[in-house]
Amino acid sequence: MKIKICFWINTFFSILYLVWRIFFTIPFGCGWLSVMCGVILLVLEALGMVEAFVHFMNMHSVSDYKVPDVPKERFPHIDVYISTYSEEPELLYKTINGCKNMEYPDKSKVHIYLCDDNRRPEMEELAKKMGVNYLKRADNKGAKAGNLNHALAHSTSPYVLTFDADMIPQKRFLMQLVPYLVDAEMKNENKKEEDKIKIGFIQSPQNFYNPDLFQFNLFSEDRIPNEQDYFYKDIQAARTKSNSVIYGGSNTIISREALEAIGGFFTDAITEDFATGILIQRAGFVCLGTSDPLASGLSPTDIPNLIQQRIRWGRGVIATGRKMHIYTAKDLSLSQKLNYWASIWYWYSPVKRLVYMVSPILYAAFGFTIFKCTLPQVLAFWLPMYLTSNLALSQLSGNVRSNKWTGIYETIMFPYMLLPITLETFGITLKKFKVTQKSQMSGKQHYELYMIPFLILIALSALGIIRCIAVIFDSSSFGPAVVLFWMIMNLYYMVMAVLFIDGRAAYRKSERIPLEMPCTFTINGIERQGVTVDVSEEGLAVQFDKPYFIDEEAEVPVALNWENCDTNIVTKLVYVKRHHEQWRYAMVITNYKDSYNEWLNIVYNRIPPLPSEIIKDSGSYDDIMLNTNKRLDPPSFQKRIYPRVLLNYDGTIVGEEETKVHIKNFNYACINLAISNGPKKMVIRLFDDVTLSCSFVFKSRGKNCIYRIENMQDIIEDKEKYAKLLDFLVVNNKKARGEDKLEKTEKRRREKEEERRRLIVFDELDCV
Repeated sequence: MKIKICFWINTFFSILYLVWRIFFTIPFGCGWLSVMCGVILLVLEALGMVEAFVHFMNMHSVSDYKVPDVPKERFPHIDVYISTYSEEPELLYKTINGCKNMEYPDKSKVHIYLCDDNRRPEMEELAKKMGVNYLKRADNKGAKAGNLNHALAHSTSPYVLTFDADMIPQKRFLMQLVPYLVDAEMKNENKKEEDKIKIGFIQSPQNFYNPDLFQFNLFSEDRIPNEQDYFYKDIQAARTKSNSVIYGGSNTIISREALEAIGGFFTDAITEDFATGILIQRAGFVCLGTSDPLASGLSPTDIPNLIQQRIRWGRGVIATGRKMHIYTAKDLSLSQKLNYWASIWYWYSPVKRLVYMVSPILYAAFGFTIFKCTLPQVLAFWLPMYLTSNLALSQLSGNVRSNKWTGIYETIMFPYMLLPITLETFGITLKKFKVTQKSQMSGKQHYELYMIPFLILIALSALGIIRCIAVIFDSSSFGPAVVLFWMIMNLYYMVMAVLFIDGRAAYRKSERIPLEMPCTFTINGIERQGVTVDVSEEGLAVQFDKPYFIDEEAEVPVALNWENCDTNIVTKLVYVKRHHEQWRYAMVITNYKDSYNEWLNIVYNRIPPLPSEIIKDSGSYDDIMLNTNKRLDPPSFQKRIYPRVLLNYDGTIVGEEETKVHIKNFNYACINLAISNGPKKMVIRLFDDVTLSCSFVFKSRGKNCIYRIENMQDIIEDKEKYAKLLDFLVVNNKKARGEDKLEKTEKRRREKEEERRRLIVFDELDCV
């Protein structure tokens, strides 16, 4: 109810705003250029509001289509197509493994095809190794659509499932989507042909296991969702009720009957998926969009490939809309036409963003009036529309998208999309299909030339802001404050764009996935129980309740059981750190033994842990400061190979006259003693018969000295002594940390008391 109220309130204020803009703000009498620019701005604003209205109309009453409960024996045969052209075998291996791991009542009914459009021997070898079908063809006619049509001709199942090369399905993928198809078949059994409701395709979201470039480059992977989430998880699901769901090319089950009815996948478009989906709906088939992410892929990891991907999407959608004649098609409903118009208009955001950027600059920097208004009018008409629009978008999208982040996304992309979109509008079309290259990047990418458009606009905006402020002071009028606010917002977007292009160094080869899972480490021949903290393709972090010694050169076997599947790997220590009262060990996998496939399932058979909504939509200043500080602060790397245990414990120096020595901390290799002039060598008794043979290494800060422990290996090999040592370390670490906290608290209390007394003295002196 609250969402509907937000929608209708925003609709009211948007209409009120448009009426005011149309009849009272066009700058007649200010010259033909001002009038032309004013009309262009008004038209773009109006079309943008219509697009928003279409989206909001869909989303203000989204239906929840629950997974039907159907007999397992009714599950049909299904063909799984994995399309590839130039992707690396390692990437395809993970996708094929995920497909083979999908659950199904009768797995013999699932037929997996590796559709190689580049005729590579390594792909044929991979298919043979993985036990799946391999398909190739003599040429590349029709690009990806032609490749899929070739697969369609060499398979027979009533349904086909299409995956991009990088999309790894969860094992529940088929069990979540196929029941819709079975349920429709069962309901159609006793109906006449004209009364049957036939499902054309079911589109599940394209999800990503790595942060997209917007999240990563802007240090926001823990603050905002993937930029594509709003479309795939909200808009797509909302379009189900108008039967205008867009076929996204991957993570989709399609009816063979529907494909045969339209002559197969549409080949005369660079966005064959968009065109194929429209044709299926025009043929009378019903299409569903779900919001449950069931497969995850790799988002583009560098700016050129991101731009290339968006150019292909934008040009393809515009060209397809022209070829499909969607506005005049008699077999599309008004609701479908409006939704597909909104899909096409979305790709004109570069034009819209250019006008939004240039309009205030024309006024502030060059004196051209773009629209006439007063500050009270803006507060009365624009402000309510703006605030309710923000609220409606946040509410209707489930806090997945905000106007601020939409502005950032559009600003970043508009300089590179503007020319291709303009060319496509005038029929100068892109005919060659370009595959988006996807691979994990390392280090920092440098694309400084991409900053030039933004730097020019930033300079012009700064000039305009200065002139606006000067006009306000000279005229004592706050009228230009409207333009000033507009320009400051645009300046913020452009600064964020520059920060985005400046990028960020990538240090991880693979993404870490948070996961708590019991595991058993065999350390020095003894099994130790721990719990994983996170996992990745190449390693894992595990938490123990005791600070175990692991030699940095040791090969440590690890046994895990996840969902009744035993996995055995061999690891090597990378670093150790204390986490609260436990110890966290980061391990790299050195040998997967025979468990590589099982390990991939552990890592990828889940929804990635990236945010599904905006966690903290901070202010503009905070965003810029966050990005600035992150870039100025050097990265810190954990290098400690042994657990450092805080003790604050008095040991005994063994000798003719036994004396006490204060042990500050300990890490198996060395011990830190509060002693200024200790001997070169000494033996320290910790407790009972556990003694440490120590030799001086160097003098540390203050009266502290670092000693090397020479007999630690002997203690570790003595199981009884080692067990006692571990218990001793745990108990005394807890005591020391408690005492340490109390000492710090007491110290802070004394400092505050001293400061209070000092201020009192100063006050008394002032009185004198």
